[in-house]
Amino acid sequence: MRRTRQQALETRDHILDAAERVFSEHGVARASLEDVAERAGVTRGAIYGHFRNKAELFVAMTNRVMLPMEMLVAASVDARESDPLGRIRLLLVFCLDKAVVEPHSRRVFEVLFNKWEHTRDMDPVLDRQRNAARNGRRQLELGLRNAIARGQLPPDLNTERAAGVVHAFLGGVLRDWLLEPGPIVLPRDAEYLADVCIGMLRHSTSLRRGCDSTHSCE
Repeated sequence: MRRTRQQALETRDHILDAAERVFSEHGVARASLEDVAERAGVTRGAIYGHFRNKAELFVAMTNRVMLPMEMLVAASVDARESDPLGRIRLLLVFCLDKAVVEPHSRRVFEVLFNKWEHTRDMDPVLDRQRNAARNGRRQLELGLRNAIARGQLPPDLNTERAAGVVHAFLGGVLRDWLLEPGPIVLPRDAEYLADVCIGMLRHSTSLRRGCDSTHSCE
């Protein structure tokens, strides 16, 4: 009996689930398609029925989840939003919470942050990360400008620099926590960390226009 399309999709998802676990445990370079097939309970041929090679499997695995900065693309840019800074805070909490609560996101983030090596056939993943960071910073900057217009942030906030700092803050917290949980515990500390970030936007003089990296702005 020929497989139905639904059965084929279910097999594909099952293989991707197995790849998440294998790549998370062993890293992408050390894992083989045989390892993934064994974990999925299928033949290597079944994997080739869906993916040409390990790189294509890896790209498909990462495409199943939203990257942290893709989540932040939803930051309020609507001029009608009455609480843009509150919206940004909620999105920061969501990103830091989802990394733990949603198992697919957690495993894929763990691989992307700490357990893969860039090769040319994996360029789509690197390109996606760069585009997500670029678009996320751009959208976040619009949200910050909205917050300034609402009187929630200093009028002289350097929104480009601030958006870059928020991006670095979010990525650094997730990377360090996934590498080795320590003083920071997620999702317990998600709200506290979001408040730290918002406080930095409100009060850091180093994020004001006219400051540069070579002079103190205190």
